[in-house]
Amino acid sequence: MFTASAPLAHARRAMWLALAALLIVPLVAMRLTPAVNWTASDFAAAALLLGTLGLVVEAATRFLHPRARRLTVAIAIAAVALVWAEGAVGLFH
Repeated sequence: MFTASAPLAHARRAMWLALAALLIVPLVAMRLTPAVNWTASDFAAAALLLGTLGLVVEAATRFLHPRARRLTVAIAIAAVALVWAEGAVGLFH
């Protein structure tokens, strides 16, 4: 029943659930405070950004050597954080 890839499958599922939870946080925040006001396009952009991050992590996990995997995932997370910060508060303006 359990194979060697079972822990990896659980980690992948946990990653996708965590990314979905990050997308739900602004939805909950909109209910709690008027300071958060996202439109459908904001949610679409966030979903695209987080989905791309998930796909990069999936590809890195499947195809790269552990050292290259860590570097690729770190760069992808940093890139998503910078794009998210720019979209949120205009970090580079």
